[in-house]
Amino acid sequence: MRIATWNVNSIVVRLPQVLDWLGKAEPDVLCVQELKCAADAFPYEDVRELGYEVEAHGTGRWNGVAILSKVGFAEVVRDLPEQPGFQAEDSMLEIAEPRAIAATCGPVRVWSVYVPNGREVEHPHYYYKLRWLEALRAAVADDASGTRPFAVLGDFNIAPTDADVWDPAAFAGDTHVTAPEREALAGVVGTGLQDLLPRPLKYDHPFTYWDYRQLCFPKNRGMRIDLVLANKAFAGAVTDSYVDREARKGKSPSDHAPVVVDLDV
Repeated sequence: MRIATWNVNSIVVRLPQVLDWLGKAEPDVLCVQELKCAADAFPYEDVRELGYEVEAHGTGRWNGVAILSKVGFAEVVRDLPEQPGFQAEDSMLEIAEPRAIAATCGPVRVWSVYVPNGREVEHPHYYYKLRWLEALRAAVADDASGTRPFAVLGDFNIAPTDADVWDPAAFAGDTHVTAPEREALAGVVGTGLQDLLPRPLKYDHPFTYWDYRQLCFPKNRGMRIDLVLANKAFAGAVTDSYVDREARKGKSPSDHAPVVVDLDV
């Protein structure tokens, strides 16, 4: 069984690349982040032609998550049970952003998550990010300690260690690498999960994200922020895992590459 995760940075804009990659990689399950479209605007028919059912969760031009499956769906859940909202500076209301969706696909249960960016240290969005990760920890705890293969996949917007950024000094004082963020991520892992380190197809570290600016991709100035956190049953079934950096190439690519995991279940 092949399971993958990919922040596509707009499913509508990247649809040709996504369809091409699905045809080549043929995952059984793909967790998608940053749809940037409402659920009813998802290109369902295009992916159904390749044999995929879709469960999407999006409300507009920001955020949004989905799961594509060739092996069916059960127990679909949208949003974390205790998910916090974010109150923008120009709003009087907290908004529950579409950042999480879960489903059982064949023998495996997965969450597709798009963790808040945090924007800047001390920004309200940064503290929202920490609250959101605490809600994620609570949401996955039971499945993480269970016997069914289970994983949380997605764009966590956190580099787990200094080795997961091309130059730690370049990120000093920025989000994605701060101690509170890493401690919050460790809290999620501590429910009974482990961070599966994929193999790189090139270079010595499996970065998953490269900024569009300053030739970051050709210079391999990247970060590993797209993660697969797996429980014991899932991790024990893994036969291979890699970052498909080839999908980061070409015309108008996403700034993220897919992370692929093969399982013997």
